[in-house]
Amino acid sequence: MIDTHAHLNFSQFDKDRKDIISKCLNKDISIINVGTDYKSSCDVIQIAKEYNLWASIGLHPSDIEEGFDCEKYKELICDKVVAVGETGLDYWRKPKAKTKREEFKEKQKQIFIKQVDLACELNLPLIIHCRVAFDDVYNILKDKNTKGVIHSFTGSVEDLKKFLSLGYFIGINGIIFKMDLKDVIQKIPLDKILLETDCPFLSPPQFEERNNPLSLEVIAKEVASIKKCSLEELIKATDNNALKLFDRIN
Repeated sequence: MIDTHAHLNFSQFDKDRKDIISKCLNKDISIINVGTDYKSSCDVIQIAKEYNLWASIGLHPSDIEEGFDCEKYKELICDKVVAVGETGLDYWRKPKAKTKREEFKEKQKQIFIKQVDLACELNLPLIIHCRVAFDDVYNILKDKNTKGVIHSFTGSVEDLKKFLSLGYFIGINGIIFKMDLKDVIQKIPLDKILLETDCPFLSPPQFEERNNPLSLEVIAKEVASIKKCSLEELIKATDNNALKLFDRIN
């Protein structure tokens, strides 16, 4: 299996990172470790090199105060970098004042567009964070020749149809145990689903409080049950999807 979205660089793993990664690799779980700002982008590359994982570099919409220096990020590109992100839009915690709210949204959009353009230039897929911002993310992507995944998808069936029309993959993780997404999951074609954990967050029920890529099978079993297919069929499809999108892994 391939965990297409993890944050093993986070401090929650400082005491046992090597042990967790070793257990994952022993179970044939490959991992894409995802950066959320410049420092973490450097960190995920270092971890990828040290432990034979993969990395994605980008600036999360919640961290845009540091600004996005395209040239600095381009200098990080190496054979371990398979995507640009985590980037996107997040309107969950927005200023109350209308003027401040519009400035907040506009700044996120401009930094997101810079990363979309970088992905186009480098011919890399995007890993996109989208929270309460599906229309704006779609409107930015629809005129760009990009590929990627909408990570931790929580949109409606109509949102799903829009992103599928652009050829995007849909990332499914443990949030499916916290929100009712059954109707959406049933409507995602098997050849468009990616599995992810978003660890250390979104741990499935009965799994340890700090999530890690070993929970991927729990998520896969739930998705297979919702889609009424075998676990083997789901894993084969999602692995193929990940290798197709993140083709540098091949």
